[in-house]
Amino acid sequence: MAKVPSAVVAAGGLVGGYGVARWTGKRQLGGAVLAVAGAAAAQRWRERAGGKAAGALTAAYVAGFAGSHPLAKKVGAWPAVFGVAGAVALASWAVADRRA
Repeated sequence: MAKVPSAVVAAGGLVGGYGVARWTGKRQLGGAVLAVAGAAAAQRWRERAGGKAAGALTAAYVAGFAGSHPLAKKVGAWPAVFGVAGAVALASWAVADRRA
């Protein structure tokens, strides 16, 4: 069975974490989805691109999560989440998945 690209895991964690929090009304549950997907993506980044790249991509993942909040005030919640998820996915693909 083929492994899911880390770009998909990272973007899915950002979108899924927000979706779970929004639809269940439980922010902690959304945060758990975000954290589990982030940890899975970080492990894949480390395996494919090394520790420094994994650290940088993890920082981008966290920054995307944090940055989506002020961005949502300007463009709306879902567009902000999809925008940062796309940016993180693109960075993940360029650094880790493209080589696989």
